[in-house]
Amino acid sequence: MAEDNFKSDVADVRFSLQRFTYVDYAVFIMMLTICGLIGIYFGFVNKQKSTQDYLMGGRNMKLVPVCFSLVASFISGISLLGTPTELYLFGTAYVFSLFGAVAMSLILGSTFLPVFHELQITSVYEYLELRYDKRVRIFGSAIFSIYLMAWLPIVIYVPALAFNQVTGFNIHIISPIICSVCIFYTSLGGLKAVVWTDVLQTIVMVSAMILVIFKSTIIVGGINEVLRRNWSTDRLAFPSLTFDLTERHSIWSVSIGATFYWIGNIAVNQSMMQRFLALSELKSAKRAIWGFLFGVFVIVFICGYSGLVAYAKYYECDPLDSKLALAKDQLLPLLVMDVFNDWEGMPGIFIAGVFSAALSSLSTGLNSMAAVVLEDFWKPFCKVPTPKQSQIIVRLVVIILGCICFGLVFVVEKLGSVLQLTMSLSSASMGPLAGVFLMGLFFPFIDSTDALCGGIIGLLSAWWVTAQSQFAIAKGLMKYNEKIRFTNNCSYTFKSAVVHATESSEVPALYRISYLWFTALGCIVTVTVACLVSLRTSNKVKRDIRTFAPAIRKYLNKREGNDFSMDEKCRFNIIPEAFN
Repeated sequence: MAEDNFKSDVADVRFSLQRFTYVDYAVFIMMLTICGLIGIYFGFVNKQKSTQDYLMGGRNMKLVPVCFSLVASFISGISLLGTPTELYLFGTAYVFSLFGAVAMSLILGSTFLPVFHELQITSVYEYLELRYDKRVRIFGSAIFSIYLMAWLPIVIYVPALAFNQVTGFNIHIISPIICSVCIFYTSLGGLKAVVWTDVLQTIVMVSAMILVIFKSTIIVGGINEVLRRNWSTDRLAFPSLTFDLTERHSIWSVSIGATFYWIGNIAVNQSMMQRFLALSELKSAKRAIWGFLFGVFVIVFICGYSGLVAYAKYYECDPLDSKLALAKDQLLPLLVMDVFNDWEGMPGIFIAGVFSAALSSLSTGLNSMAAVVLEDFWKPFCKVPTPKQSQIIVRLVVIILGCICFGLVFVVEKLGSVLQLTMSLSSASMGPLAGVFLMGLFFPFIDSTDALCGGIIGLLSAWWVTAQSQFAIAKGLMKYNEKIRFTNNCSYTFKSAVVHATESSEVPALYRISYLWFTALGCIVTVTVACLVSLRTSNKVKRDIRTFAPAIRKYLNKREGNDFSMDEKCRFNIIPEAFN
């Protein structure tokens, strides 16, 4: 007891780690300034001459910057802070979900990209009208819009919260600053500004993370010591081989389930596909897939290792149980402030890296929403605007939606534990959308009514299961087993938390399925319902041969080319040259 009297309280230690010097602020402000200057360059010097230039970069973007942009757009501040926490708490099983990314890349390169590139579409949801009808196109665009408007405020809020925890800076001050910079360069420079700021932001993001893990590893005692401490607590583990769908990370959820997850978040996501379609040739777009995959592997391994090195650093005094870190996503900022207490400017580089990830995701989302609003909501229902009017519309969309996203940050702040619910619901939304696209590519017998019925029921089913699952977690009825942590050698005093036992068995098994199955659930329900509805006698399929996957085209050419007359071939657009 006498020894404890000489120890500092955890609150004092936490406050002592909140050091953000003038050098750190200078580094952070410099990154924001460069982003703004890039927007000015593409807005006034290298001007966008048309809407296609603004939204698609004139379809002649270069491969390397597009690869950087794809990686930066996908890896948000949420991922940058969440992945280390995931491995810190649950171990390395999550990393194996990259198997799903590999499978998605193969599917994307052989089906989605060849079709979309041939159609020369701006919004991927234009495909749904070509394959089905306008109703399905609006359905797809609406799902994407809901998904994006629920996700973008979280993208802003999470790094702003980290900045607040590191510096004490008010969230309500930093959020509008970040939003304003992003709106400024996105509205001025369009896709080219977004892509080139993404290149800068990716470099800053990766550099910051590499410096963090390099210095932390040295402090811990080297890679061997990092691995030894994680091995001793079973953090270096493979996914389980069980067939239980409720297992958080089984070999099946990280392979099959993750494949559906990646398809939903990449292949049918306008934010990502817009960059692939901005390349002039299909060959370049396919190369961009593998460039993107390589970048994702690098980022996930760097972020994952930072979670392992964080555990090794706090092996004898866990900052979560001791309340040194008040939130799980504060782990990485805490590590940075702890190990770089003698390096002025390093916390600034790290925060710049976190906000780089947020800025890239926000700018990508705003640019893609501009494309969706113009192509899917304005042109089909209003008078087709002139090129000058189109440029005004897309810029206004970026500004208005950017302001709405900032306003929704205040809503997100009040949600508390429902934050995870919002993220899960938005993720589950993409499962039914993936099902609608996959049926369009592979199931020639599915018509617009089939797809719409399947999509609506699949969406409601996925939302319901996800909502029930997240409500069970929020109420404490469901808790995943975390890896062991210790607090037996802390250099400060704290109040021990009281752990209450929970019974997951009270929650129905359907609501306890792994989060990696949510997208698959929505997709499978959508396809199943659509196939059942297609059995009706009034089924009317709209057949444009260009809208089918290459493998299905060959099948249709062989079968229908012999069965149809020349008039029917012309009416269904079944032209032999289309297959060459």
